[in-house]
Amino acid sequence: MNQTGKILVFRLSAFGDVAMTIPVLASFLAAHPQAEVVFVSRSFAAALLAPFPQVQFVAFDARGRHKGLPGLWRLFRTLRKMGPFTSVLDLHQVLRTRILSFLFRLSGRPVFTLDKGRAEKKELVRKNNKLLRPLPSMFERYREVFVRAGFDFSLEPFDGRMHYFKEPLPLPHAAFALEGKRIGVAPFAGHHWKTWPFEKAELLVQELAARGYQVFLFGGRGKEQEQLEALASGKDRVHNLAGSLSLQQELLAMSLLHVMVAMDSANMHLARLVAAPVVSIWGATHPWAGFYGYDLPGDWAVQSDLDCRPCSVFGNKVCHRGDFACMQQISATVVLKKIEKVIGSPMAPAKL
Repeated sequence: MNQTGKILVFRLSAFGDVAMTIPVLASFLAAHPQAEVVFVSRSFAAALLAPFPQVQFVAFDARGRHKGLPGLWRLFRTLRKMGPFTSVLDLHQVLRTRILSFLFRLSGRPVFTLDKGRAEKKELVRKNNKLLRPLPSMFERYREVFVRAGFDFSLEPFDGRMHYFKEPLPLPHAAFALEGKRIGVAPFAGHHWKTWPFEKAELLVQELAARGYQVFLFGGRGKEQEQLEALASGKDRVHNLAGSLSLQQELLAMSLLHVMVAMDSANMHLARLVAAPVVSIWGATHPWAGFYGYDLPGDWAVQSDLDCRPCSVFGNKVCHRGDFACMQQISATVVLKKIEKVIGSPMAPAKL
């Protein structure tokens, strides 16, 4: 049964975490079209939520207006005026959102919080007596919070192209008009221990270009942009997009790829928002922790078969072996074979 009402949702964290809420939110809104959502996150998330008319976005300013306890009180007062809310959903479960949730409880609003599965994740990554098993995905954990709030729905296939590109857009780069299948490579991640060594990414890019693929490099501004510019320099089939595109243009570029190669990173999740096939490379982390790309076949992940993996949920723990074997053992040849397997899969290739 469709439910109505206005709900308040918190997810204040990194880009990839917010991107993971989008398929869940889209499934929720499709099942409950009369519902309204006030979504609180950092300003970068506004563009991801802009296509959904039922969602009103509120930017969380951690370093300015919403800094510290006075800032959280200020944010609470702002949000309270936007209600009344039938329920408050905390999809983050950190100190800031707990304080905000507590304030809404005091004002009589029901609050539903995310179960992060900390105990079972600890069993997955501990050094000894590791319990290796697939845990519920974060998409399912997010959905469960909505369900406990009284909004039942199923997670449905998601293709953001119909949301983010309602009007025809120019090509994000002239190289997209060139002949050859288009492969994206996003070689960076938020933590070192889930980043494939850059020299291996260089070998992969060189081999892809030598085989006639058009290679598009994705990364952030600054140091990443400089590294990728050097990698693309002098190579006709290698094109650096880092630092040159808006988020909408970057999503469009990803939607035109035949395959995106990414780490356990935001780029994996952004590519899935626009239905790009993704080959993901995993080191210290593991898809079974729940952060695998939305609706991706499990055998598209590239991983080393080591007893010590995974050793971290987020990739922020130093390798206790000291040799970073989980990533060092993954060769450019192995990744290339996986790319060509995915290109030959039934999943529809990108089209201009």
